[in-house]
Amino acid sequence: MPFGTSILPNGSIHFRLWAPAAQHVELRLENVTDNEIILQMHPLADGWFQIKTSPLQAAPGTLYHYRLDGGIDVPDPASRANPQDVHGPSQVVDPLAFNWQDDAWQGRPWHEAVIYELHLGTFTMEGTFRAAIQRLDNLVELGITAIELMPVADFPGTRNWGYDGVLLFAPDHSYGTPDELKTLVQAAHARGLMVLLDVVYNHFGPDGNYLHAYAPQFFSERHHTPWGAAINFDGDDSRTVRDFFIHNALYWLEEYHFDGLRLDAVHAIIDDSRPDIVEELAAALQAGPGQTRKVHLILENDANTARYLKLGTIAAQWNDDIHHALHLLLTGERDGYYADYADRPTRHLARCLAEGFAFQGEPSAFREGRPRGEPSGDLPPGAFINFIQTHDQIGNRAYGERIAMLAQQKPLQVALAVLLLAPSPPLLFMGEEFAAATPFKFFCDFHGELADAVTEGRRREFAGFRKFADPAARAGIPDPNDPATFVRCKLNWDCLDEPQHKAWLKYYRSLLTLRRTYVMPRLSGMDGDAEFELVGASGLVVRWRLGDGARLTLLANQGDDPVEGVLDFAGTAFYLSQPDLPEFFAEGRMPPWCAAWFIEEAQL
Repeated sequence: MPFGTSILPNGSIHFRLWAPAAQHVELRLENVTDNEIILQMHPLADGWFQIKTSPLQAAPGTLYHYRLDGGIDVPDPASRANPQDVHGPSQVVDPLAFNWQDDAWQGRPWHEAVIYELHLGTFTMEGTFRAAIQRLDNLVELGITAIELMPVADFPGTRNWGYDGVLLFAPDHSYGTPDELKTLVQAAHARGLMVLLDVVYNHFGPDGNYLHAYAPQFFSERHHTPWGAAINFDGDDSRTVRDFFIHNALYWLEEYHFDGLRLDAVHAIIDDSRPDIVEELAAALQAGPGQTRKVHLILENDANTARYLKLGTIAAQWNDDIHHALHLLLTGERDGYYADYADRPTRHLARCLAEGFAFQGEPSAFREGRPRGEPSGDLPPGAFINFIQTHDQIGNRAYGERIAMLAQQKPLQVALAVLLLAPSPPLLFMGEEFAAATPFKFFCDFHGELADAVTEGRRREFAGFRKFADPAARAGIPDPNDPATFVRCKLNWDCLDEPQHKAWLKYYRSLLTLRRTYVMPRLSGMDGDAEFELVGASGLVVRWRLGDGARLTLLANQGDDPVEGVLDFAGTAFYLSQPDLPEFFAEGRMPPWCAAWFIEEAQL
């Protein structure tokens, strides 16, 4: 890796920093005897500085800073560990010291993905990598095949969603050490679980990012994002910037054995070059670790850009459309982006199930009439990750309410049967499987003026919602910087002894068992051969051709009133929300809030 530190065979440490705006750079070492050593780094071409230290000067565990032009001290932007937080010194880490024992692990095929998104700090009361290992067996028993970690890159303070990371190679020390993260990944592999990591390549956090001081070329003056200047992926000196992020992606897959990455908000990655950074990164992952094991790249993309999913190097994209349609049907909420789905929510849902995106180029009223999306009907269902809850969709509510707090039980159970048994890979957010009563709110650990700005900005975001039109109502929105906001979000696993939560867990397990038995073995080789039809105001029928040639059919009513129509179905029912549904369907009727799944074997 051209960035950061590398340990040479003779025990010397090679330090490299790209600092094109600096005249000279010094390496400040805190060695094993606690004596400070200051060494002048050697300038190279194109803004690089480097130095090799002797084993007596630096070794694994040594803390170090870079001093810029005799002024400020900054951490290594490619620090592998920063035990004193983002403003403190970096630490030399030997990437080969961990004793990996997962050589037999080759990953899992994408069609087996059942994903469980979790936040390390709130997944357990301890909030650490090691504590998370204690819950892996729960996830295996549930039917999960992949865990997806929200970003772990070093962020300021001790609590954050992770999207304010500034040291993208350093696991945040509040969760544990690099070796403890590797231990978590290895423990997951031992249980047959893939481990995916959420990474943020569209911006750096607002506190602790020193790149502006010595490498302003990391940022673009031509492009801007909601967080300020965009990352420079297509301007002068962008080659080094692109390499930084590509090596970061390879680093997580190679040094930590992650099975894949989720790229956050690629619609905010602005790159006019071809191939753009998303395409180049995807190709690099497949040409690297993807040559020897299964590696999966996932996107979040509000623009519904289907072309990325047709490259053959990207596994899937989060499908916000299906969440929005289901959420509106379950709650009736029509504020904000839900307004785009209020006209025909059942059609939007059915189109998502059959074709991927609900918006495939149609104008979006929420986006002031601009077209959104690209045609996606020819893509296989595996290209779309479906969910009814994520960190975004819960945490971006004012009070962080989960769907079980907002929807009635029967409609929610029917919606889950639709979601978890459909061919697309489903994603659960931690705790939803037992209807956790704990919220998931927005939280962070900023201080001073930045903390005040974040708190007030958070409250202003809700000014357009009727419920928060009154400033006094907005003032009651929890302060994200209050430590209590974070603590209230920690999952209470003890509630599994309570009947209500135990019943929800049993229901989720039963659905995922059906998926594993009837659906998952038939998914490999599926294409975009699906169709849907609407029945009355809230009924739908969706049919897919599975990879083995069988026909999968869903009949569902996602409304409070019965609907009537010609209902064509055949095959064996493997899920019925109520046992008498076939009789109703034979009469051309669908009761309120019902769902049924049928498989018809291929005709030889």
